[in-house]
Amino acid sequence: MPALGAAPLDDPGEGQHAEIAREAWAEGHWIPLHLAGVRYVDKPPLPYVLAAAAYQIWGVGEWSARLPSVLGAAVAAAATAWLGARLLGPAAGAVAGLAVLSSPLFAAFARYVRPEALFCAAIQLGFLGLLLGRRAGEPERAGGDRRWQIAGALALGLATLAKNPLGTAGPLAAIALALALTGQLRPMRAWLSPPAVAALALIPLAWYGVEAASSPGSIGYTLVDQGLRGAMGARHFPDEDVPLGSGEFLAVALLGAFPWSLAAAGAIAALVRRRAWRDPAEAPWIALALWAVGVVAVFAVVPFKLPHYGLPAYGAIALLAARWWWERPPASRAAAALHLVLFAALAAGLAWVALGDGQAFLASVVGTADVTARKDTAAGALPAWADLEPLVGRTAAIFAVGAAGLAAAVVRRAPRLALAAVTATALACVPAVSAGLAVVATWRSVAPLAAELTPWPGATRVVHEGPLEYSAALELYSGRRPVILDGTRSVLGFGATFPDARDRFWTRERLARELADGRPVLLITPRGPRGVLGALPAGCRAAPVEARGVRWLAVLRC
Repeated sequence: MPALGAAPLDDPGEGQHAEIAREAWAEGHWIPLHLAGVRYVDKPPLPYVLAAAAYQIWGVGEWSARLPSVLGAAVAAAATAWLGARLLGPAAGAVAGLAVLSSPLFAAFARYVRPEALFCAAIQLGFLGLLLGRRAGEPERAGGDRRWQIAGALALGLATLAKNPLGTAGPLAAIALALALTGQLRPMRAWLSPPAVAALALIPLAWYGVEAASSPGSIGYTLVDQGLRGAMGARHFPDEDVPLGSGEFLAVALLGAFPWSLAAAGAIAALVRRRAWRDPAEAPWIALALWAVGVVAVFAVVPFKLPHYGLPAYGAIALLAARWWWERPPASRAAAALHLVLFAALAAGLAWVALGDGQAFLASVVGTADVTARKDTAAGALPAWADLEPLVGRTAAIFAVGAAGLAAAVVRRAPRLALAAVTATALACVPAVSAGLAVVATWRSVAPLAAELTPWPGATRVVHEGPLEYSAALELYSGRRPVILDGTRSVLGFGATFPDARDRFWTRERLARELADGRPVLLITPRGPRGVLGALPAGCRAAPVEARGVRWLAVLRC
């Protein structure tokens, strides 16, 4: 929560989601949602409903736009802690909750305007309800606890309403497979009663029915084109996202949950060594292990994946890590020593980076972990190293202190002290994650450019070149709705096919016709000379041309 609204909205990234919620709140565009007056069906409405509710109470702004993500992260951590407390005990549950909160990638999306935190919250609540619903029914009640089951099923249904149906089907498949391996799949009512099945199906079926009625073809677009074809990198309506390679994705997914991914891997290995599937009591842990491994493995294999695709596994990773630490494995001293070596190496490596020019760090770390930076790196559009260098130096110092704590734990043979050192180190790094996000958002935000539009009369035409999500908060900050030039390769590609979007998109020929009347056009472009600025119609000029972060602003006249 501290300084949640201090930084402007990151664009692209946060801006489109904040603006979609604003249009829904201000103009009543709920089903379908709209961005710049164009239908937007890529994501379901839950994140935008919550952001609009925050706008209604606190007004439109960065703080209110980010609040649903903060609440989603809190719910995800609470559900993780609750499940850990029931499976291992209250103290271990607290460790699991702190583990998920202190995973760097999760901490970033906990303060970022995207659906991921709410998606993770729904998944963790689903695991909590279904696993405790089954656990509560052993052995006294073969039917399980229907209240827990229904709550878990409704939560998984909400995962579809938060982002997509994988959050509904995936955890359910992991639990079913774990129960099948332990010989407990039947009777199904013992873990998924008929009322729970009805609750599970209610929200997804209702949502997709409403969406299909409001925007014909949207189901095929979201489930087939965006889902199946998107995973294969063969979309009919592509956007400009640059996918990660398999090695890059694994590095981001596992380092994004560091140091907890290391302990989780140890817990999974221990389950395999013990052939835990022979013990019915291990079913919850097998389900969590299947989910964690399945999410990471599936997205490592499919051709198209982005850095945040591993986030839904982080709750399971946190629980597995807490169990591994809490059970005091025989090699606990060796484990503490391994963490000591890794923390010391990180401290030394980050200190070395902080003393250099940082360009390799920006290109490799920021350019891999951030979707937008992957598109910007080639153009050199990355934050100034001087703004990030203090954060890298501070993080190096944190890992050095953590390494000292681990050294004391190794000497004293104290696994609980080692766990405390790991947890404290991970939590201490979270403010640096938040500060880094603020630096990047300030560099990329469209807010300074939007302020340049203020002196111009309201009737002046504003044109955005390229996908609008690159500058989607422009209308939120300036009150000006741009038309879109050469921007159908974007999240609005499907919406552009509807007749009501015809006047929202211009071709270069249309731009030339509009300029022929002699009135100026304000052009905002992330492409610079590579775009229309380098190929203006004969007799037209662009002046002045000003760079603002990753965009240019030009006044076009003929």
